[in-house]
Amino acid sequence: MQSNISELKDKVLAGGELTEAEAMGLADLDEAGIDELIEAAAEVTRRFFNREFDSCSIINARSGRCPENCKWCAQSAHYKTSASVYPLVDRATCMDAADMNRRHGIRRFSLVTSGRAMSGKDLDTACSYFEQLREEGGLHLCASMGLLDRESLEKLYKAGCTRYHCNLETAPSHFPTLCSTHSLDDKLKTIRMAREVGMEVCSGGIIGMGETRGQRIEFALALREIDPDSIPVNVLQPIPGTPLQDSEPLSQREILLTVAIFRMIHPRAVLRFAGGRAQMSRDTQRRAMEIAVNGAIMGDMLTTIGSQVAEDKKLIAECGYDF
Repeated sequence: MQSNISELKDKVLAGGELTEAEAMGLADLDEAGIDELIEAAAEVTRRFFNREFDSCSIINARSGRCPENCKWCAQSAHYKTSASVYPLVDRATCMDAADMNRRHGIRRFSLVTSGRAMSGKDLDTACSYFEQLREEGGLHLCASMGLLDRESLEKLYKAGCTRYHCNLETAPSHFPTLCSTHSLDDKLKTIRMAREVGMEVCSGGIIGMGETRGQRIEFALALREIDPDSIPVNVLQPIPGTPLQDSEPLSQREILLTVAIFRMIHPRAVLRFAGGRAQMSRDTQRRAMEIAVNGAIMGDMLTTIGSQVAEDKKLIAECGYDF
């Protein structure tokens, strides 16, 4: 039984939220229903957001040799890939990347490190980078450093890092088929502690990892339980050497439907383009931004090539956003 899209839209616009049953009903829309949902999501985005685009960038600050066995990841030590392997970058490399962000007008800057969790001297060094970045100003500071404990999160927060990134990655019912070295409960524990020490939360994941449409909705509902400020939406870019290297890509229409569903379930969160945009046509990227996507990780991604900043800015302007 299909949902009444007009009624659901009015409910969200009035400040309500979809029930689980209403959300799961979106899995069975026919083509006309999908078109109606896409337009409804666009109206929700226009209602709850101004036209300021939320930009951020990342530096792959420590790469490779990760002991976790996430099937999508080029940096896992369990798989043979061409991903770079190096220790924590030096201070000059980090500061140069931050300066480049400032020059381009990018507002957020995140240090992202491989491994189960940053600790010891590496964590202390990263905190010293954040302290310098905070003193220099001009950027909101974020970190993605694995499954940290409270003490480590407090160190980062005191050093100037105000947002923590930890993706749920996929639906709870699907996650155990993709990773066995840690659980969603491990992630949720880190996310809760990040909030408790005063940080904002950035949490999303990857679509196109063999999940069903219903599981993508389940994923969006799971994210609603932690209420992230920012939701990165990655589209799987299959990496040679990983178990998902032969995954079938999602259709462009399925990607648009997914971002529309996420907007209806998360009317006030920033939906952020992340990895995998190279698989989308420019028209699909533009349409996704018109519908729901109002933020992006700009520049290169962790182990795959992202969009160049100048091209991103052009697309952002074409979609009527201010950068």
